[in-house]
Formats: sequence, C-alpha cells, structure tokens
Amino acid sequence: MNNRKKKTNPDSAMYQAILELKNVEECYEFFHDLCTVAELKAMEQRFEVARLLNEGMIYNDILAATGASTATISRVNRSLNDYGTGAYRAVFQRLAEKEQ
Repeated sequence: MNNRKKKTNPDSAMYQAILELKNVEECYEFFHDLCTVAELKAMEQRFEVARLLNEGMIYNDILAATGASTATISRVNRSLNDYGTGAYRAVFQRLAEKEQ
C-alpha cells in the first residue's frame, strides 16, 4: 500500500506526548529529536505562512517574506480558510489573547 494515501492516527500516543511538554524549550527539543531539520523548517514555514495569511497579507508579499512556493501558500490558505479543522484559527486566537 502507498503510504501517502494512508491516514494518520489521531489516537497515536505521539499527540498525547506533545501535550505533556512543559515549555517552548521542551517542545523544541522534542520536535528536534522527532523530525529532520528539513521537516522542521517546512512546518515552521507553513505556520509562518498561515500567520501572515491570517493577518491579511497577500500571496506575493508572503512569497517574498518566507520563500514559500505559491503551491505551499495556496495549500496553507485552503487549510486556514476552506478545508481545515479550524486549528490554525484557534491557535492564533489563543496567541492573541495571551498577548493582551
């Protein structure tokens, strides 16, 4: 079976383990151990793209600011606005509330 078509498991112990992390340093170290540098950079870039889209920045400016491809920006935009679970918006709302 092609692994690309296989869905991830929301009941995986990994997600529960993430909730046990106590601070940013532990989170960084956990993901550093779990992921390759390329995977981390890709996730960081996607999150930055989502943040900029959420702030209303346009594609060309996001491309210039992040170096993300238009395909990545488009994919993140769909997750943020159309087909996602709402998790980006929830996180951005919580971060905004924390800043206030």
